[in-house]
Amino acid sequence: MKLRIISVGHKMPSWVETACAEYTKRMPREATVEIIDIKPEKRAAGNSTENIQLIEAKRILEAVGKDFCIALDERGQEVTTLQLADKFKDWQASSRDVALIIGGADGLHTSVKQKADWLWGLSKLTLPHAMVRVLLVEQLYRAHSVITNHPYHRE
Repeated sequence: MKLRIISVGHKMPSWVETACAEYTKRMPREATVEIIDIKPEKRAAGNSTENIQLIEAKRILEAVGKDFCIALDERGQEVTTLQLADKFKDWQASSRDVALIIGGADGLHTSVKQKADWLWGLSKLTLPHAMVRVLLVEQLYRAHSVITNHPYHRE
């Protein structure tokens, strides 16, 4: 199974790249993590938020393809680490790759949320894009460590 983080944005600070690389290298071959940057649409006079979201949605959905689609959304379902580990097991059992979508500065277009198999809320807080990347990769690693009884996660 591939876990593909499809993220609107580019040019992340070096601390984000370092942190993401640390957790992705810890993942086993049967659950690799790949980060795919989607070019954000330029914000220009006369370019509405709706239009920006729509253009970015087309890019996102093209990258998702036939993967099991998870959209990160502040209004999505919040889960504990153990619940996430259960979901991770389900993803593995499905034999499908998983696309986890992080929206851009203007958020996700409705079409992306409708396409999603699951809306996941990491927090009710508004989080910086860079933090979400790191948090997401870490939580995927943590969920995997729960499944494999690795001592990284402690209850």
